[in-house]
Amino acid sequence: MTEHNDGVVTLPGGHALPQGSLIHGAWVPNTGPLRDVFDPATGELLATVREAAPDQVDAAVASAREAQAAWAARSVHEREALLVEAARVIVEHADLLAVVETLDTGKPLSQSKTDVSIADQYFRYYAHASRHFFGETIPSASNLQVRTEREPHGVVAHITPWNAPLSQWSRGVAPSLAVGNTVVVKPSELAPLSTLLVADLLKGVLPAGTMNVIPGDGALTGAALASNPGIDHLTFTGSVATGIRVSQAAAANVVATNLELGGKSAAIVFPDADLERAAASAANALVRNTGQSCSALTRFIVHSSVADEFERLLVEATASMGMGPGIDDHKLGPLVSQQQRDRVVEMVRQAAAAGATIATGGDLVPTTPDLSKGWFVTPTVLTNVSPEMQIASTEVFGPVQTVLHFDDEAEAVRIANGTDYGLTAAVFTRDIGIASRLSRSLRAGQVQINGFIGAGMEIPFGGVKHSGVGREKGFEALHGYTQVKTVVTHLEAAA
Repeated sequence: MTEHNDGVVTLPGGHALPQGSLIHGAWVPNTGPLRDVFDPATGELLATVREAAPDQVDAAVASAREAQAAWAARSVHEREALLVEAARVIVEHADLLAVVETLDTGKPLSQSKTDVSIADQYFRYYAHASRHFFGETIPSASNLQVRTEREPHGVVAHITPWNAPLSQWSRGVAPSLAVGNTVVVKPSELAPLSTLLVADLLKGVLPAGTMNVIPGDGALTGAALASNPGIDHLTFTGSVATGIRVSQAAAANVVATNLELGGKSAAIVFPDADLERAAASAANALVRNTGQSCSALTRFIVHSSVADEFERLLVEATASMGMGPGIDDHKLGPLVSQQQRDRVVEMVRQAAAAGATIATGGDLVPTTPDLSKGWFVTPTVLTNVSPEMQIASTEVFGPVQTVLHFDDEAEAVRIANGTDYGLTAAVFTRDIGIASRLSRSLRAGQVQINGFIGAGMEIPFGGVKHSGVGREKGFEALHGYTQVKTVVTHLEAAA
């Protein structure tokens, strides 16, 4: 990909992606600083994108405000038809979107294709689900008729992450639009291209101003969006530290936020568990986006009596993982940036210095010619990890799995709950009593029993503690992107 003098990024297949922000259905030049976007697999320059300055942020919010009333006034069937058409366009350009997502993020091409399919599914799911979303009639006094209506917030800001641009974009934007909101989207500055591309593809489908997209970093563009008095609701996915700053900025305007932040998700493996299934889940946590997922199970708390066998199975599964450029569809791709790669390597080295054992993955940074220029980290399993170690409580965001031991149920729960995070958790056991007890005692927004999946449009998702507030996915998202209005009708007494 290259940037030409006319401000166009030429994508694979010759698609010309205009530079700027998508505001009111047209590409508007940005006036912020230039930012380079790199291919994580090679370290080479992909494109140079000019960021949106506060003036462009204001214009995008004003555009969304102007379009919102008309969009909300459309019937649910009209909005449904437009969202289904958006899904059709996504599918029509699925191959291009997947390639751009892979070059932008480094993830394996097959995973990018899955994420494009997920984007299609989100738009179709919420297009149809919005038909079945309504208020309630509430029994009250005999002379009162009380009902609730669900109304859109108005203008919703979406600040999306770099690890899954298309699936995260669609996860928030589709339900927002389905219930009558208009949106302003700021993709991550590390991987903005697939979001800008899908915005370009959909600009002829969605009415002008319904979806506006402004590229830029958090300090300039994101801060201007979060503090803009013209937004009515804000959704952010990213780090805890940034999420706190974003929510504080929005709170100054009394704007509610939905925050999906970090995770250090625990899986507890009991002696009666299917160890092969548990080890496969542990290995899969490294494979999905090279461990760069906030919901990944990255703390396996294993009963001491089966720990050796579990670790053997996990090391065996990890050692066979192929690694290489995502465009060649290896099992593991690179990390998103050199900074992220260096952070992961340093965390592993600190864990080893603190007493953890590197069971596999000792050569953390590959030196082979085909990998040395990219930001790769060898998949790593750490055993002999204790709860007091930093690696046991701090999100790594890389292909690093940790194994801790426990001797009784209370200890397992104490270790699992012993971090600031509470996004997801899992329990591996054949004992329904244990599974039931732990589903209640684990402090997490989602608990899965005897497996782990991240997909499913219908499955509510979100965290507790420092992992965030609010819920995405399923009908919970429709609740989150609307507000309740209560209507009370006073009836005349019967004659």
